[in-house]
This record gives sequence, structure tokens and C-alpha cells, in this order.
Amino acid sequence: MGTKATAGRSPVVYTPAGRAREYADRALNLYTGCSHGCTYCYAPAATFTDPETFRLIAAPRRRIIDRLRAELGKAYPTGRAVGHPPVLLCFTCDPYQPADDQYRLARQAIETLHAYGIGVHVLTKGGMRGSRDFDILGTHPDDAFATTLTFLDSGDSLAWEPGAALPEDRIEAIRLAHSKGIPTWVSLEPVIDPEQSLQIIRELHNVVDIFKVGTLNHHPLAASINWPLFASQALSTLKEVSARYYLKRDLRAHLPVGGHDG
Repeated sequence: MGTKATAGRSPVVYTPAGRAREYADRALNLYTGCSHGCTYCYAPAATFTDPETFRLIAAPRRRIIDRLRAELGKAYPTGRAVGHPPVLLCFTCDPYQPADDQYRLARQAIETLHAYGIGVHVLTKGGMRGSRDFDILGTHPDDAFATTLTFLDSGDSLAWEPGAALPEDRIEAIRLAHSKGIPTWVSLEPVIDPEQSLQIIRELHNVVDIFKVGTLNHHPLAASINWPLFASQALSTLKEVSARYYLKRDLRAHLPVGGHDG
């Protein structure tokens, strides 16, 4: 599922392309925009939307849960999607942005996917807002809770991600998920301050099941970062604390040939 359109309409559960495919084989976007207003966000360009408009139009995609139910019902008339890969929430928006306080689409999506035996990976900068669904997330063996961490410093986070939860709030959510036995991962992408990214690994490796580490793309700051040095330091730090990890292709390209074995 996730590759065929119905009546000319693209499926709501889709197969990501490019760099996103390294994070998930299937994904679902619940909202049309995102009020987090991250200055590095690729989604406005990907959806041909002005960044300020994208921040202001955060609203549910039209009949998204009804469409999800219909799509799953047609694809799996027996009610069981055997072998279906986990579905990631979300790539072009955040499932736990403030709009979800009203619409609760994240919970509805998790419940619907679970009803068909499909696991869910939540990727959010919404912090403890996501914890309201920890009673159902983790009930499927393929579930996971993930957060993007760019900084430990709250001032840096406010400058780059003004509407997102502060780092300490996101870290509290990861710690809580781990304590409840929910598999966790952290996206260290984008990397804006390499030293803060390395420190995140050092401080959180005991509660994070896997770190997924990338670079910074489509931003002028990227040219000023010594990526070969960071790639080497990240790999060394991950191994030093015995963390599980995935280095994205953009970062692996900066390592010597044969220098990555994770």
C-alpha cells in the first residue's frame, strides 16, 4: 500500500522519496502546514508555499482520517495489513503542533493504523504534547516515539524553531517514552551546532534506542561547517557510548571509504 492512487487522487499513506526514505518506507501527513516556524524547514518549498503562509495555514488536511480509513479498508478488506511497514507521522508537518490540541488527528491516525495491525513512528518537535497518546503508542511492536533535537540551548532553539517545544520539553518526552517501554529514536538533523549535537548523544544515549544523524541542507550555514570533522566526531561519540545509530547518506559521504560500519 502507499503506491497507487485512487480515482486520480494520491494516496494519503505514501512512499517517501529522496532523503526522507532513509527515515521511513511509508508516511502520512496530517496537517497542511506547521506553526512551529522552523527557519530551516524544507516543507514550504516542497509544497510550493511561502514560509510565512505555511506557518499560518496549519490546519487538518481535508477529511484526512476519513480518507485514511477508506484507503485502508479498500487495500485490506480483511482488516489486517500483514507485513505493512510502520507509517511515520509526519514529514511535511508536525503531528503534535498546537493545532493538534484541538483536532487530535495524531491519536485518530494511530488508532486507525493500529486497527489494521500497522505500526506507527511519531516524529515530533511537540515535546510533552505527544505524551498524551503514550497510552496507545507502543501497543504495537513496530511503534516508536521520536523527536528532532537540534540544540540543548533554549535560546538557540527559540531563534531557529520559534514555535516548537523547547529542548528540555522534547527530552522529557523522550525520557518518559523510554520509561514506558516505548521504543525511541532521535533525529539529529539538521545539524546546526555540531558540538550541541554531539552533546545530545552523550547526554541521552541511555534513553534513546537509535540516533539518526544527518547534515544541514539548503541553508547557507551548511558551507561553514566542517562536515568531515563532524562525521568523524559523531561516529566516534556514538561508538564511545555504545549507541545504536544510522548515519544518513549525506553525512556518510564525508567519511573515508570504509570508515562507517554502523
